[in-house]
Amino acid sequence: MSAERPSPVLSVEGAPAIWLGANFWSRSGGPLMWTRYDREVVRQELRVLADHGLNMTRSFFYWPDFHPAPDTLDEQCVANFADFLNAHTAVGMTTVPTFLVGHMSGENWDPVWREGRDLYRDVWFVGRQAWYVRELTARFAAHPAVAGWLLTNEVPIYGGEAPRPIVDAWASLLVDAVRAGGGTQPVAVGDGAWGIETTGHDNGFSVGDLAGFTDFVGPHVYRMETDQLRQHLKAAYVAELCAGTGLPVVMEEFGVTSDFVAADGAAAYYRQLLYSTLLAGATGWIAWNNTDYDDLADQRPYSHHPFEMHFGITDRAGAPKPPLLELARFAADLAAIDLPNARRSPVDAALVVPSHLAADYPFTQEEERAHIVATGEQAYLAAHEAHVPVAVVREREDGGLPEGYGLYLLPSVKQLCATSWLQLEELARDGATVYASYAHGGSGVQRGPWWANTEALFGVRPASAYGLAEPVEDEVVTLRLTEAFGTLPAGAALSFRPAGNENGRTFLPVVASSGRVVAVDGHGRPAIVVQEHGRGRAVLCTYPLEYFASELARVNPEETWRLYDALAAVADVERDVRLDDPLVFVDILVHEDGRRFVVFLSEHPEPVTVRPETEGELQTLDGEPAPDVALPPYGVALRLLRFD
Repeated sequence: MSAERPSPVLSVEGAPAIWLGANFWSRSGGPLMWTRYDREVVRQELRVLADHGLNMTRSFFYWPDFHPAPDTLDEQCVANFADFLNAHTAVGMTTVPTFLVGHMSGENWDPVWREGRDLYRDVWFVGRQAWYVRELTARFAAHPAVAGWLLTNEVPIYGGEAPRPIVDAWASLLVDAVRAGGGTQPVAVGDGAWGIETTGHDNGFSVGDLAGFTDFVGPHVYRMETDQLRQHLKAAYVAELCAGTGLPVVMEEFGVTSDFVAADGAAAYYRQLLYSTLLAGATGWIAWNNTDYDDLADQRPYSHHPFEMHFGITDRAGAPKPPLLELARFAADLAAIDLPNARRSPVDAALVVPSHLAADYPFTQEEERAHIVATGEQAYLAAHEAHVPVAVVREREDGGLPEGYGLYLLPSVKQLCATSWLQLEELARDGATVYASYAHGGSGVQRGPWWANTEALFGVRPASAYGLAEPVEDEVVTLRLTEAFGTLPAGAALSFRPAGNENGRTFLPVVASSGRVVAVDGHGRPAIVVQEHGRGRAVLCTYPLEYFASELARVNPEETWRLYDALAAVADVERDVRLDDPLVFVDILVHEDGRRFVVFLSEHPEPVTVRPETEGELQTLDGEPAPDVALPPYGVALRLLRFD
């Protein structure tokens, strides 16, 4: 069994487009660059980016300057932007202009005539926004340097949250204004993709809703973390969640300030994010941002958010910083892969995202949605550690799962629709391995299995008391195999640190009926139970392993990956490249001509050399045999995999 993983590519004027660039404010003025425009400095800045393989920028119509009165554009700003476009053409680059730029780098600015009007609901004000968008589009839509459009910059921070129908109506009117102005290029909202599908919090900006009338999804990822591996894979998992829309995913903003991290740390973060999101299906990357602003220290927002001065991929003089060198290497690898004609390899394993994350089911709590995100992310990480490539798949609203996978992972799952539980038994009967670990989560609401057919599916009966959560009192939970299971021999032990509140730091007591107990906890209670179904099986873990890890700092790698590795072996998941090191991730991109590009991504803070196990031959891109893969600290390596 195997199924495709989507990685759609943008189309601009009928041709595939891989965007690799930077968000752009000139060092001559930052957000005030259009009234302090220095055409020579702009050309120097663009030349440095182009010389390092970047092919585009994201640019910004600073709203207070471009729209000084309700029915007026500032013609000097417009003329400066026209010159800016010409400068892109001269170096072979394009740009994606952003219209409503009221939020930037820690401060909000209004046109002087806004006077407190609601951004989304005030009919007159929305009309003025649409006029502004239409007029600017009409001025520049025909210019060859314009590759796309963004309505806003991080508008939930500027305009606030709003109900989804209000946001959808407002955004669709502005998209219509782009089209009315003659804009045929791809358009998106620029909100950051911080809504319910990626966070569990409904801010009104649903990527699923907005996908109905936009052309790509653009995550902005600046998350703070407590675990290095989660930090490195954070953007990749966000990209996977966004890919559920079926639209191309462009990493619209990401970056680091050099005030927070050393030069090698900044380089490592860029490297990890670029390659992990490539393997997660992203097909565009726009770094934040092009330069440093030391010479604007007395200008807001840099005066009160001084760390915002140093997100640049070049310094105050335009010299490359380590992140730009990482982007240059990435550009070369994208060219070698020929990404428009490559796709992610098909996979046998699916990581299931319950529909309760984003569906409008009554009495679903935000805490429960956040649990789905956190435990899914931890499972995604454990699958990487186990070298089990997964498709992140969404349960359909009101139930139903995609078919075609040999392994289904339901990590620390509390909520799933009844019809999906019934379908899982059918999938197992048809040959799939279905794994679920139980979790109450942090919420105290209805603590108990929300599962439709626990005994039929897993061969167990719950042994808990109604309304009570069974606490985990051990400081370390040890699961001991009573028989061999996949790659785990009889007698093997898996150890975990329990975590969470009084609701989450719990387990599910069960009595096996027809299920076979293959592992017990330190008290002899069933911990892993297998129920055979036709050609497949269902596997229950009575401990919320993924939830425990998601609640802990600096925990990864923890031993869930060993269980996932065993599950993959039991399910006979196809893995063309295998490693015994959980801190080296691996995945494959397949070119339409048959070439298979293997990407190795190290999570080791020191150099490491690995010898992967494969039925084919690993080669350098030049075709030389390369059975050993040397990786620098947090490094990446690209190889070809050839089969005779």
